[in-house]
Amino acid sequence: MADAPSPTRKRIIDAASKLFYAEGIGRVSVDAVAEKAGLTKRTLYYHFKSKDDLVAAYLEARDQPNLKQMAGWFEAADGGVDCKVEAIFANLARVARHPKWKSCGFLRTAAELAAMPGHPAVKAGARHKANFENWLSQEMQGRGIADAQALAREIVLLMDGAFSIMLIHRNPDYIEAAGRAAGSLVRARGPAKE
Repeated sequence: MADAPSPTRKRIIDAASKLFYAEGIGRVSVDAVAEKAGLTKRTLYYHFKSKDDLVAAYLEARDQPNLKQMAGWFEAADGGVDCKVEAIFANLARVARHPKWKSCGFLRTAAELAAMPGHPAVKAGARHKANFENWLSQEMQGRGIADAQALAREIVLLMDGAFSIMLIHRNPDYIEAAGRAAGSLVRARGPAKE
């Protein structure tokens, strides 16, 4: 388990998270993050070697909270695995209806850094997507779903496709449609009821 960040480092990451998610990493300067955190730029650079490290820390800080939220939606849903998977999408669609929702921060950051595949933030995003896929695979396998690993990957493709199309259309109906497709895939591979 990783050590908790110092209060100052956490303050910087919290400020960066708000700004990067709202405006994108390219539009936010280190000066703006320092100002939002109420610190000097020198203090920020004491905790982060570069803006690249700060961007990676922003995504790393989102990993576990995002996974915990999706796991909570999954567990809270009534019904079989198909219903539980659909509940993740239904809750994402609900969240996407909020005016400040900007789609998936991991995908948006990766898109901004598309020409830099080795960037630490791209690696952090890849780890997050793999963590979600592995978690989902284990949950489905534990509930008797056949070929859970391949199915989890297909569900991730549906989810990230829905996030991507939301950047263009801003219509949460796409997330709900992806959820129905994911539920159908689950029903085709295993027990619909627990």
